[in-house]
Amino acid sequence: MLRTVKSFTLENPESFKSNLLEWANQFKEVVFLDTNKYHQKYSTYDAVLAVDAFTSIKTDYFNAFEDLQQYQSHTKDWLFGYLSYDLKNDTEALTSKNFDGLAFPDLYFFQPKKLFFLKENQLEVQYLRLCDDEIADDFSAILNAKATSHFAPESSGLREIKIQQRISNEAYLVKVSKMLEHIHHGDIYEANFCMEFYSEEVQINPLEIYQKLNKISEPPFAVYFKNSHHYLLSASPERYLKKEGTKVILQPIKGTSRRNLDPILDEQSKMDLENNPKERAENIMIVDLVRNDLSRTATKGSVEVEELCKIYTFKQVHQMISTVVSQVEITTSPVEILKTTFPMGSMTGAPKISAMQIIEKLEETKRGLYSGAVGYFTPEGDFDFNVVIRSILYNAENQYLSFSVGSAITSEATPEGEYEECLLKAKAMFEVLK
Repeated sequence: MLRTVKSFTLENPESFKSNLLEWANQFKEVVFLDTNKYHQKYSTYDAVLAVDAFTSIKTDYFNAFEDLQQYQSHTKDWLFGYLSYDLKNDTEALTSKNFDGLAFPDLYFFQPKKLFFLKENQLEVQYLRLCDDEIADDFSAILNAKATSHFAPESSGLREIKIQQRISNEAYLVKVSKMLEHIHHGDIYEANFCMEFYSEEVQINPLEIYQKLNKISEPPFAVYFKNSHHYLLSASPERYLKKEGTKVILQPIKGTSRRNLDPILDEQSKMDLENNPKERAENIMIVDLVRNDLSRTATKGSVEVEELCKIYTFKQVHQMISTVVSQVEITTSPVEILKTTFPMGSMTGAPKISAMQIIEKLEETKRGLYSGAVGYFTPEGDFDFNVVIRSILYNAENQYLSFSVGSAITSEATPEGEYEECLLKAKAMFEVLK
């Protein structure tokens, strides 16, 4: 599929970026990815915008990866979209029978007519030939885009957002105790247990909420996603998987500690995380799991741990991140690499299939897009995907809003401690919805 490519030098990339997002919101399909200039070894762009579907694929989990494989190999173009957690049911004999208030499709990708890639003060625009006569007008419209008058709190109903908890504090403690029993019986070593916070009959301005959430967290894998009435507002700090040529990079996060305004206490919190045996054990277990996942498509002996338990600092929290890489044959299908590593090990547990079965029994909500992945394929078959965490999901049609948080349960875990960790992770979402 041929595209017209134009380059521009920007005077003020930051203000252009916010204008770009305002302008984009008129379209039915929007994927906006922002690194917030977070220093990332494997970062390609500062921000990317894809809008206006020329073609798309939307499906439930049945044969989803096969359908995606056909779509990706047929279009050989830029594709943007998501994989929901419940695609696990396509790769394994698993089910998802829990409550789902959001009703997002299990998989959705689109081929955008209009693409924008921002790196420092350089902007590259790629339009499909059928609409490339619109580049100049669009560029001028973006430069002049004004923040539309966002709802005042009274009119948007923001004051009335009553957030409810799907699993009560007491029920959570009981469920984590059950998870610990499974660990003591040897069914699993670790599992990620999540709970949902939700609000019904709620109207929000998704773009405004995304901007607030992004400002609070400034994460490297932020996403504003819109597909008609489905919205994802994500402040994710975690990369799931990236492919560059024959190199594949997987970066699980396991281990969290809170930030502190006092620099000495903040440094102490960071050191405590780095030396915490429970957090390190959690991280190393997941590293073993993802090494195993990557080995399914890797060339012999090419799976390596580039970084083990490295501490990264974000605005809200410190996180422990490992980087595992592999090499694949040039002929290996990109979709196959995703299929054999999905869902992300940090969001499931070890062993992976047993963990997912136990998660399904104990959680009360279908995860859907939460703990799935959002990202893109390039025309060459490279890709980059985040893990959907620290995110608000919203269905504007049925006025249902949801965000979930989770933590890794290991034999060292205490139900109370895990509950506290969940509340720490939910803090930013509560703040923007107040």
